[in-house]
Amino acid sequence: MKFFLLLSFIGICWAQYEPHTENGRTAIVHLFEWRWVDIAKECERYLAPNGFGGVQISPPNENLVINNPSRPWWERYQPISYKICSRSGNEDEFRDMVTRCNNVGVRIYVDAVINHMTQEGVQAGTSSTCGSYFNPQTREFSGVPFSGSDFNDGNCRSASGEIENYNDPAQVRDCRMSYLLDLALGKDYVRTKVADYMNHLIDIGVAGFRIDAAKHIWPGDIQAVLDKLHNLNTKWFPQGSRPSIIQEVVDLGGDVIKSSEYFGTGLVTEFKYGISLGTVIRKWNGEKMAYLRNWGEGWGLIPSDRALVFVDNHDNQRGHGVGGSTILTFWDARLYKMAVGFMLAHPYGFTRVMSSYYWPRYFENGNDINNWFGPPNDNGATKEVTINADTTCGNGWVCEHRWRQIRNMVAFRNVVNGQPLSNWWDNGSNQVAFGRGNKGFIVFNNDDWSLSTTLQTGLPEGTYCDVISGDKIDGNCTGIKVYVSGDGNAQFFISNTAGDPFIAIHVESKL
Repeated sequence: MKFFLLLSFIGICWAQYEPHTENGRTAIVHLFEWRWVDIAKECERYLAPNGFGGVQISPPNENLVINNPSRPWWERYQPISYKICSRSGNEDEFRDMVTRCNNVGVRIYVDAVINHMTQEGVQAGTSSTCGSYFNPQTREFSGVPFSGSDFNDGNCRSASGEIENYNDPAQVRDCRMSYLLDLALGKDYVRTKVADYMNHLIDIGVAGFRIDAAKHIWPGDIQAVLDKLHNLNTKWFPQGSRPSIIQEVVDLGGDVIKSSEYFGTGLVTEFKYGISLGTVIRKWNGEKMAYLRNWGEGWGLIPSDRALVFVDNHDNQRGHGVGGSTILTFWDARLYKMAVGFMLAHPYGFTRVMSSYYWPRYFENGNDINNWFGPPNDNGATKEVTINADTTCGNGWVCEHRWRQIRNMVAFRNVVNGQPLSNWWDNGSNQVAFGRGNKGFIVFNNDDWSLSTTLQTGLPEGTYCDVISGDKIDGNCTGIKVYVSGDGNAQFFISNTAGDPFIAIHVESKL
């Protein structure tokens, strides 16, 4: 009996790290600001057939409406209540999306904004996505309900009530961030209201949550909320399955609040990943791809089994948060595809691909002053994600996950899952290659001269389709062919002027 209880305890402790993706699906995509009706379609027509494991969605709860023609993206991070009612759709549309995505094996992860409500200075009224009354000055949020005693005003130790000193963990967790009213998650009533919201989503069928601003919440308060959560819906998940948890914690190494403080409650966002990889791919500060030989913990990143990794996210791709101009995004498409390709080929971490929308960039003093723009819209109503004849997106949506190079690298990661890093090669500069056991091999040329060399791939003999330049279709390659000889060697040539200066092959791309 003691042994059984120990095994049960271990299972509960590890459950929050399990993404609950279907077997063999190893990456998720953030469909930032998509409508629920479009996500449901995308799960069925594209994500499931191409091996994506799940979707991180934008916050589904009622939020402040900021009345201007484009309605900024960050209004989604100003909660008014926990009603499922946003510009992405209503609760019926949300339920339909979750059901349809789960039915094709694509999981839904909710961006849960539970640290705070809307800003203090916002005018009282009903200007919200569901019309609930709120008064930030009196701390009244009738749609929950919350009142003055449910906020951290009395616990904050700064003169202004704002975070004034980020080296004081208590201020970071108990004071207002950018005037957002900080919830008293140390109070059981508040924990229960938050858990009721998350349980409602769990019962509908979501697989887990990304906890926004987790760094601003005491780890013990996160655990207390998690302890109140239901098991996942048994219509799609094994009995006793616990919600997957991803926590947004910015720790660049010198922060007083450490990522490790949150390892006990789930995966943690590893922001150093995109910053460091972006610096290397850009060849800034003397960095070279050859230095990536010990990528991962060897670079000071958190343990692989605790890390949610990404090249860019919705914040830092538009200059918010950390990383600045080192962050690679779709605006730097050639370098971006290499960075995402490297991420998906390398075994470190649990990977999330970004899927974005365009906005009209306008720079003043090096800053994009239009970075607040919300999603493509007609008078504030989010536009449909339309699909072009070449499978790319229209209507102002970028859809990086539909770029052939990224879609095929998601498949590559699925094929090589569980295989060790192998057959590393580099030229001491920015030409590198590595394999994943005997299942896949990838070669990069980020130098200013061409690559032409023979490399040991570790793959079985045969002719392979490069999945970066094309696809394997009807027994033939639409792009480059790579011949692997009986001893596992193959000849590679990549021009320094190639649009996509990398090649990837795997056992399922073999003719």
